[in-house]
Amino acid sequence: QVQLVESGGGLVQPGGSLRLSCGASGTSFRFYVMAWYRQTPGKQRELVAAMTTGGTTNYADSVKGRFTVSRDNAKNTVFLQMDSLKPEDTAVYYCYAVGGGNTYWGQGTQVTVSS
Repeated sequence: QVQLVESGGGLVQPGGSLRLSCGASGTSFRFYVMAWYRQTPGKQRELVAAMTTGGTTNYADSVKGRFTVSRDNAKNTVFLQMDSLKPEDTAVYYCYAVGGGNTYWGQGTQVTVSS
């Protein structure tokens, strides 16, 4: 069983930056594909960014060039650096892990981009 705990959300002005963190329990973190999703009311959860165990990354077109996903396997943590934030980035951001035939979600952290 893996538990994911996100942190780093908050209120930021347009053009600002935030760094989300997701800490994972367990000893097999390095074997998991890690990803960030986001969701706004009335919409489906959408993939924002993902990173494989080998370091390959994938981003939604809407965040390419602005967001960067990274991971620290020694600390069982995945990060999402968000720069040049826009009001449309406002959402609850969720950490997601998949591996060993199982999937896990964090509880989510709110990101609000507003002046």
